[in-house]
Amino acid sequence: MEKIAKKTRPIGKQKTTPLTKSRNRWAYVFLLPQAIVFLGLSLYPIIMSYVYSFFAWDGASPLNDFVGFANYVELFQTTRFWGSFLHTIYYVLGTTVIGVGASLILAIILNTQQFTGKAFYRTIYFLPVVTTTAIIGVIMNNIFGVNGLVNQTLQSINFIQQPIPWLGSSTLAMILLVVIGAWKSLGMNMIYWLSGLQSIPSEMYESAQLDGAGFWRTLVHITLPLLKPILAVILLLSIVNGMHAFDLVKTLTNGDPYNSTETLDLYVFNYAFGGGMGGGTSRMGYASAAGVMLGLFTLIISAIFGGFSYFTQKKNKTKKGE
Repeated sequence: MEKIAKKTRPIGKQKTTPLTKSRNRWAYVFLLPQAIVFLGLSLYPIIMSYVYSFFAWDGASPLNDFVGFANYVELFQTTRFWGSFLHTIYYVLGTTVIGVGASLILAIILNTQQFTGKAFYRTIYFLPVVTTTAIIGVIMNNIFGVNGLVNQTLQSINFIQQPIPWLGSSTLAMILLVVIGAWKSLGMNMIYWLSGLQSIPSEMYESAQLDGAGFWRTLVHITLPLLKPILAVILLLSIVNGMHAFDLVKTLTNGDPYNSTETLDLYVFNYAFGGGMGGGTSRMGYASAAGVMLGLFTLIISAIFGGFSYFTQKKNKTKKGE
């Protein structure tokens, strides 16, 4: 026993071999470029955006004009800022409700055993996800323009006499923006739902059929309750993605008409690089304050739904343990 004890070395005091040391060094070498990129292009801009928000800075001149919280005070007193915040909420709610609901329906249909051609339809619905959002915005802008494909088609069949101002009306432009945004994320949400549906044991459906449960009772009492953890994740991702719709809004409506579709990230861009699109010099300090508020809004929403996801999963694990 004493010999065995002498040969046995505590786990925390294991000697590192030269080969392990060499592997560890090379691991750090390969991680170094990614760390540099993260520090230079992600962490540093985030930190400096907080610094810039306390200055009246145009992005080019020396950082000398310290104004404290003046940018934030002006931000909270600006009607256009709160309008862009409201437009962002409209976009987030619209794309989340439409995208999550429609993708669930598609996933249930494509998950049925009797449905043929599943792979083909999954690919078709997933194509918008891998297509660049800016390209989608440009194409849709041409399709729904005054002389676009939609108006030409409707006029050719005598359905309308005058072109419909899809992008010239505040209400129609926002509806169109929401629908296209929801369609863009439809395929990804569908994949998440499919993964959740396929994780449900088939024995549960077989037992429900033996008990005489139909489609709706099975959906309400088995499928949907077991999909709650997936729902929490999808809601979180949809809302966070909806908070950053810059590329679609910029290329589809550019915030028009009269800033009625301007979202928070486009608001930040307009003041950072266009002086608010009303001429004048860039207001990088003011735009940084708006960007900080956008980040805080996103953080708060992520924390709320992250907590919802955590407690949902914890509750499900507790039920399984019981």
